[in-house]
Amino acid sequence: MVIFGACGKKQADNPLLGKFDTPFEVPPFDKIKTEHYMPAFEEGIKQHDADIKAIAENKEAPTFENTIVALDTSGALLNRVSIIFFNLKSVISDDKMQEVAGKVAPMLSKHSDDITFNKPLFERVKAVYDKRQTLGLNTEQNRLVELIYKDFIRAGAALDLQKQDQLRKINEKLSLLGVKFSENLLAENAAFKLVLDKKEDLAGLPQGVIDGAAATAKEQKMDGKWVFTLDRSSITPFLTYSSRRDLREKIYTAYLNRGNNSNKNDNKAVIKDILKYNLERSRLLGFNTTADYILDINMSKTPANVFKLLNQLWTPALNVAKKELADMEAIAAKDGIKDFSSWDWHYYAEKVRKAKYDLDEEQIRPYFSLENVTKGIFYCANKLYGLDFKQINNVPVYHKDVVAYEVTEKGKHVGILYMEFFPRESKGGGAWCTGYRQQTNINGKFVAPVVSIACNFTKPSGDTPALLSMDETETFFHEFGHALNGLLANTTYNKTGYAIPTDFVELPSQINEHWAFDPEVLKVYAKHYKTGEAIPAALVEKMGKSDKFNQGFATTEYLAASLLDMSYYTLTDVANLDIAKFEKETLGKLGLIPQIAPRYRTTYFAHIWGGGYSAGYYAYIWAEVLDADGFELFKQKGIFDPATAKSFRDNVLSQGAADDAMAMYKRFRGAEPSLEPLLKNRGLK
Repeated sequence: MVIFGACGKKQADNPLLGKFDTPFEVPPFDKIKTEHYMPAFEEGIKQHDADIKAIAENKEAPTFENTIVALDTSGALLNRVSIIFFNLKSVISDDKMQEVAGKVAPMLSKHSDDITFNKPLFERVKAVYDKRQTLGLNTEQNRLVELIYKDFIRAGAALDLQKQDQLRKINEKLSLLGVKFSENLLAENAAFKLVLDKKEDLAGLPQGVIDGAAATAKEQKMDGKWVFTLDRSSITPFLTYSSRRDLREKIYTAYLNRGNNSNKNDNKAVIKDILKYNLERSRLLGFNTTADYILDINMSKTPANVFKLLNQLWTPALNVAKKELADMEAIAAKDGIKDFSSWDWHYYAEKVRKAKYDLDEEQIRPYFSLENVTKGIFYCANKLYGLDFKQINNVPVYHKDVVAYEVTEKGKHVGILYMEFFPRESKGGGAWCTGYRQQTNINGKFVAPVVSIACNFTKPSGDTPALLSMDETETFFHEFGHALNGLLANTTYNKTGYAIPTDFVELPSQINEHWAFDPEVLKVYAKHYKTGEAIPAALVEKMGKSDKFNQGFATTEYLAASLLDMSYYTLTDVANLDIAKFEKETLGKLGLIPQIAPRYRTTYFAHIWGGGYSAGYYAYIWAEVLDADGFELFKQKGIFDPATAKSFRDNVLSQGAADDAMAMYKRFRGAEPSLEPLLKNRGLK
């Protein structure tokens, strides 16, 4: 096909612009090249502009269908191109992809503002909103009207022209700052490598960890050496097992100082500008702080409610962490260590676990091969929701590591699931779930979802498959909970499918973690990768007894990051802000002990500087109140009870943002959540 773009220049065939001629109409990853994105973005914006013009200039009176649904379905091409580009930028980013991101960010910002500030369009939306109670709309339709109207208001549609012009400039700057932060962090992650060339440097490390480091070295053309990186799957085992305290300090210090090295990748000035422009935008829109603006559409509603929850947990968590520290210091003292530091925590925590519970993580790993954990996850999804997963090889993938599955229920197609598990230099850190196509059912046309999971797990080494840690196993179950939310979605519209409050979106992922180490589930999937022997009952018992181990540390480091996030975004003046000083003072006021660093320090806290969790990192613990309370029902009825699973699917997993989040939760649980199960699960009570 041949397409003419906005500039009238003839464009070559572009796989992003036509119908996807692929199985299940998944993106044609094998045909997409970097040079295809800019023409596709330009054409997508052009088509979206035409859609908006048609809605705004419609001579008919505004109705739910010709205004609200028309808006919800507008810009289909631009939405498709954006989803593909930004998802792929997270997993295969390079200089060319970053260059495109830098160019397209201000384009998309301007385009979004052009829609928001289109006065005739907003008047039509407002007209439907004002009479929504008289239109006979169902719950989801009414919710769609409210979400779209609120989007316009929160984006400045009701401001005067002068303030709208200010907002345009702010939005453009923020779009570029988010790109810059991500580029700096990716560069910082890639810049550090702990390269070891002496066997004595490997003291304490299990053979599997050593083999993994050798494989990483080989990939980076350093045969005969061992390389450890700042990826969690590399640094965490090193910190846990290396008896070389000097090397633990070296790698952990590098990890903590990412984006804070006063070099070209330093993020402090970027962060200060992000805070400045976010605050300016929030003030323009009538909010005192950025947190007030952001939380207004979340379950929590106000910063005061968030601080109340976090502070309720802070003191008991810190007290438990201090007891954990005392246990470790006693052992460390025998090694002659009198200045116990943050790079010692993982190492001595593992020693305490072994002493208290006779449990060594390396005893566990052989039973948690990636293949077996995947089988366990699929088993749970089948038992709970009737889903089947069949690996397929006839769909294009974006990288050789990606595996694809067709998901079905009683033989009926549900969706496509992509998964990929291992770190690369061009890939973001951590783990996440996203989608390349959202489920919708507009005007009776059902569109099946395409969901994707990306992780950074321990790699296979030689003949040894990828053997996951307990943390990695739990992470996999977590991300798969998000995947279930996408695969089982059954909403009608685009907006009601994805506009889930930040502090509710983690409920499906976190409740799914509860099945990971349940003894009933472990019997099914936790089998030795060599012998096929099921995990011994004695080992499962030890895992159960140690499930609250180190929870003071885990909770405290998480809460410290959450409180740091909220402290930044409740600032009312950032003009003279010193980032390093503010972080130190904030953590000092909390009483955080020096042996614990926040889970994310300021300069590499990607969640909150453009990652969708600004003033929102608390969402994980907010949702944990829900998931701990909700799983109590499964425990009462049976963890695979069909009626309970159906209720969770019908009231939460399938509903997206089709109703108020608390209303959906209460329909599932029968009451508002209690804090008690969370305190009990974390051993804080």
